[in-house]
Amino acid sequence: MKNYQKALIAFLGGLIAAAAAAALVGCGDRSSSKSESGGSGKSSATSDEADVHGDLSELGIDPASIDVFPQVKHDSKNEAGFQLEPPKDGDTIAVIHTSAGDVTLRLFPDQAPKAVTNFINLAESGSYNNTTFHYVVRDTLIQGGHCGSDPASPNGVSSFGGMFEDEFCDSLLNLRGAVSMANSGKDSNGSRFFINLTTADTFRKNGGWKAFDDLWEDTKSKLSDYKGSNLLSAYVDVNGDKFINTGSIPQSVKELYEKYGGNPAFDGAYNAADRGNTVFAQVISGIETADSIASAETDDKNVPKKNIVIKSIEIKTYSAAQPTT
Repeated sequence: MKNYQKALIAFLGGLIAAAAAAALVGCGDRSSSKSESGGSGKSSATSDEADVHGDLSELGIDPASIDVFPQVKHDSKNEAGFQLEPPKDGDTIAVIHTSAGDVTLRLFPDQAPKAVTNFINLAESGSYNNTTFHYVVRDTLIQGGHCGSDPASPNGVSSFGGMFEDEFCDSLLNLRGAVSMANSGKDSNGSRFFINLTTADTFRKNGGWKAFDDLWEDTKSKLSDYKGSNLLSAYVDVNGDKFINTGSIPQSVKELYEKYGGNPAFDGAYNAADRGNTVFAQVISGIETADSIASAETDDKNVPKKNIVIKSIEIKTYSAAQPTT
């Protein structure tokens, strides 16, 4: 996304309008990246895996020609939706102590190792302490965790000292309760994160999958129009975050969103332009606290009028015999 704060509302608003009008453990590469030998960067999905970039090739567009080198990982051990399962003894969890109450997360280091390492490092160093939830949208998401003030790191300063790459894995989705890295473009992760809060009812009211199908058909039409012109790259740069290839999304994944809600617009695993937001955790308790934060009174830029503070984030090892907060 070019500007997460603005693009989110513009994109979801567009869906409403469309509806009204009408090296990972258990995760192996699903798609090939740009190789040192000068490979094309085209997807190499196996026959039983959806090829998210296939439509670009069918339109006569080489993904590499528009700087699309898919890095999607296929999780061979977990099915999409496993993030909703209860945590197991030994799992790493994080308790976000906020001025509105606690929110507890289960972390997924096997699927998103850099994002999880970054989050843990920042939490344990106290970097998140006294930061705020600076952008909230009722029944959509809450975003916070901006650390530092480096202009070169618009999404906050990571524990690595700079921006780091996206980690898209097809078993982790932006379902309600999922926690993802905020960004302002490909591989621009820092410290900011957000919690998805869209309910299943709101997902349906926003047009559901029909709205995404219509958006993808419109996108393919424009790609065909721009193909071969010098406007193609510019169109992808500006609109790539909207390239949700619904034809590549398994029915089982669609059913998860229909049942639990969430924001599939952010799923990099199903974006034909290799854009999206890395899912690295899932809320396991305190979702009502997150909902209350999302309902706070805000200004016209969705900034809470009264600061909602992250007091600290506590990293723990989960045990069913002990409370999570």
